[in-house]
Amino acid sequence: MSNRQPIHGDADPVRVFLAAGSEQKQKQKGGGGADSGESSQGGEKIAKKGETIKEDMDSLLDEIDSVLEENAEEFVKNYVQRGGE
Repeated sequence: MSNRQPIHGDADPVRVFLAAGSEQKQKQKGGGGADSGESSQGGEKIAKKGETIKEDMDSLLDEIDSVLEENAEEFVKNYVQRGGE
């Protein structure tokens, strides 16, 4: 038997969705069982991956910046034409 409450017509679907997601996260956090050696290795991998992603994002933003420096006036004109109808 499920302990979920029925959704009524006046219930906010966003709140229902968020509440369901929160319930799943709480269930997934339990368990553990991994020793600290495996956990620290996983943390190191995540940190390295995060640093790689950060470097990629910085590179992409630098590239966007250089394009905008070259074409700023054209970019602004196009933006005004599309958005300023």
